Amino acid sequence: MKQRVAVIGAGPGGLACAMLLAGRGIDVTVYEKQPIVGGRTSRVQVGDYQFDRGPTFLNMPHILENLFTSIGLDMKDYLDLKALDPMYTLYFNGGKDHFTMTTDRDRMKQTIEQHFPGNGEGYDRFMAEQALKLAKLMPILQTKHDKLTDYLSPRVITALPRLSLGRSLYDVLSDYFTSEELKYAFTFQAKYLGMSAWECPGGFSILSYMEHAYGVHHPIGGMNQIPEAMKRAVEELGGTVHLNTGISQLILDGTTATGVILESGEHVLYDDVVVGADFAHAMNHLVPEGVLKKWSRPKIDRKKFSCSTFMLYLGVNKSFDAPHHTIYFADDYEKNVREMTQTLELSDDFSFYVQNPSIIDSTLAPEGKSSLYVLVPVPNNYSELDWAIEGPKLRRRVLDALEHRSPYTGVEAAIEVEEMFTPDDWEAMGVHQGATFNLGHQLTQMMYFRPHNRFEELEHVYLVGGGTHPGSGLPTIFESARITADLLTSEVGVGK
Repeated sequence: MKQRVAVIGAGPGGLACAMLLAGRGIDVTVYEKQPIVGGRTSRVQVGDYQFDRGPTFLNMPHILENLFTSIGLDMKDYLDLKALDPMYTLYFNGGKDHFTMTTDRDRMKQTIEQHFPGNGEGYDRFMAEQALKLAKLMPILQTKHDKLTDYLSPRVITALPRLSLGRSLYDVLSDYFTSEELKYAFTFQAKYLGMSAWECPGGFSILSYMEHAYGVHHPIGGMNQIPEAMKRAVEELGGTVHLNTGISQLILDGTTATGVILESGEHVLYDDVVVGADFAHAMNHLVPEGVLKKWSRPKIDRKKFSCSTFMLYLGVNKSFDAPHHTIYFADDYEKNVREMTQTLELSDDFSFYVQNPSIIDSTLAPEGKSSLYVLVPVPNNYSELDWAIEGPKLRRRVLDALEHRSPYTGVEAAIEVEEMFTPDDWEAMGVHQGATFNLGHQLTQMMYFRPHNRFEELEHVYLVGGGTHPGSGLPTIFESARITADLLTSEVGVGK
């Protein structure tokens, strides 16, 4: 009799874990409450236009490729990935100054010397030293951390000198660059974790290194093609994916999970349950109050959570001569980040990001037209901002910023379809307090202090995704899937 496992949530973590389990002979059933797979990595369809819901590029694709390879599949049979070079263009000083980031190290150093004379040596040093840091940190990111004694393991002890303990990401980049704008260019990646570069642990300097070393990639059809590919693999391997099928609660015998209760009221028994839904939301909604101690509702509310995002998805009847990715920095970037992550207020002077994928992907919009994705990092819903009021006001300011701070002059008049997505919408989608990037990545919420892949409070419950170890971001979420699948299959005596 095969081991029967339920996976809650068809996001990238849940599907990656389901794919590995199915490939190892486990009887897997995935439940997704939405009509499409992907969660935060799903697609948005508005008329004839298609957009990424959340993530807009894939970094370190070899991690995902290794998941497919480990179960005898070839990722290239499922995905068409295009490397982007240049990666993105950064705009400063109200859009007046800009420079472009590339994976070509010679060109990158030349660009740095052109705009920031004397900083090229720091770039060479950064790339060399971060390569060593990543080599030391990867074993930590690829291994479970569910005991305090894990901190005494050789992999952690050898990595300690590279962790930049007690230093922020901004502090670390100040070792390499003298220009503030250049420091921002190598620290804005803290926003991938929903954090401030002035608070984010210095060990995360590997984030920008990973982009420069491995590049950024666009799947033709959009990022949603990644979960669609994994869904297809799960089903080919004998697993089942149910859409429009939400879970209302875990079936518990004391603190032992024995199955799930569907929103339809049906009870389905399983040997194990993998929770791929947003961790805090799942614990608050799928587990009866009073069962959890360490991760009870009051204790979850005392944790630190990431920022949120305000989104505009714009289908426009023209094309723009603008890069695939552009990032626009507030004039007082540090103040903007502080307001977004600490004082929880909307900035008058805000940063924003625009994706223009139609320049390389004709599948996303009708011919001659474009699917534009605009993202503004904003406070999560612990801010208690009223988005029914603030959303339309911020939309107006974003359209004005596109007109005056970017190459997208005339965009408003070209809009054919539009969707606005606020932190309230993220929360309605099942993201705790609209914190798009999950639990914060402070050292007090990492490794052992993050919810464990084999969940410590409930028997036969496993976690996958950004809310567990090793953290947020697609490459780390895929690593969480592998760690969790390894734990579960070793527990039931199934080989990797």
